[in-house]
Amino acid sequence: MALSATAVSHAKGKEKSYKLADTAGLYLLVNPQGHRYWRFNYRFEGKFKTLAFGVFPDVSLADAREKRDAARKVLAAGEDPVERRENEKREAKLIAGETFEKIAKEWLARLELEGRSLSTMKKMRWMMEFAYPTLAKRPISQITAPEFLEVLRKIEARGRYETAIRLRGIFGTLLRYAIATGRAQRDVSFDLRGALINPKTNHRPALLDPKAITGLLNAMAGYEGQPTVRLALMLAPHLFVRPGELRMAEWLEFDLKEAVWTIPAHKTKMRRSHRVPLSRQALILLQQLRPLSGETKFLFPSIRSTERSITDNTLNAALRRLGYDKTEMTTHGFRAMASTLLNEMGKWHPDAIERQLAHIETNEVRRAYARGEHWDERVKMMQTWSDYLDHLQAGAKPKGRKFGRL
Repeated sequence: MALSATAVSHAKGKEKSYKLADTAGLYLLVNPQGHRYWRFNYRFEGKFKTLAFGVFPDVSLADAREKRDAARKVLAAGEDPVERRENEKREAKLIAGETFEKIAKEWLARLELEGRSLSTMKKMRWMMEFAYPTLAKRPISQITAPEFLEVLRKIEARGRYETAIRLRGIFGTLLRYAIATGRAQRDVSFDLRGALINPKTNHRPALLDPKAITGLLNAMAGYEGQPTVRLALMLAPHLFVRPGELRMAEWLEFDLKEAVWTIPAHKTKMRRSHRVPLSRQALILLQQLRPLSGETKFLFPSIRSTERSITDNTLNAALRRLGYDKTEMTTHGFRAMASTLLNEMGKWHPDAIERQLAHIETNEVRRAYARGEHWDERVKMMQTWSDYLDHLQAGAKPKGRKFGRL
């Protein structure tokens, strides 16, 4: 006979524990102190077993029956309810331990082992600090898209729209790593598409007028700070590599006899080795630099330790000292300068210019057919570019922006 809610509510403790049976193996165990426990008896593979469902009144009669019915469904599927519960407990404990912070630090450590640059790793760790206060202890598989959005909205509130967009991308990469390693089921950052502010693109400042470039070249040649910094400034327009690649340059990467600088893959943005033809002007500047830093690892060592290169801000700070603020010229601006003026020259294949800038073709079909290095053309182009810079610095009147006939 099935139990009634009234019978369960009025059950009192006796001298010995006793049972009040419900149906299909469910019963209420009442101990001498009057405490009432829900139990479920069943057989699995010929063995008699008992499953606990909690204490009345925390678990009502209706609740206990739902738990019993759920356990019977597990039995019908050929599983042991006790084993199922233990597995669920272990899984819950495992999930609780796989926190956002734990997996983020594990993922960052792997990136470091893969050879990501120090500046990249520093930036990635800095960006993760935005998320830790809110998400650090949360199991990564349980974090929802609105929780990620909450972190990103706080960054947006500071006006850092680009940072928010980049961090959303990092969240996605981290979640895909968690999925691959069995700690998450889905990349919920995908649901945040369109939820963030898209800032207006601000192109990096660069000088493009020949007269302005002449002034810049002469100002850099007369820089009165550290001699190695002066030479770094003077080399920057001739090489137009990314600022991090220039400041982290090592002497072992240069073959001065063959006039080529090979930047290893782990130092480049695209993680592909990149060769830079060295013009006569670049070689002369390197020869001037050799007595200053040739006995050290880096071309441009820090003044505090020769085991480190100059910092991210050193060259930009030098430009500020020369009177160029961040709205006029940056170290990265030498790339835009070279790209714009070389394209306007009209005598170089666009792919040769893009390859020298270490850009990768985004169209996969086109990339499959554009594997050539354009090396011979790039060697000629880099020498012509250095000759043009010398032409300006010498004070010759430039023939307008289109200088292909120089």
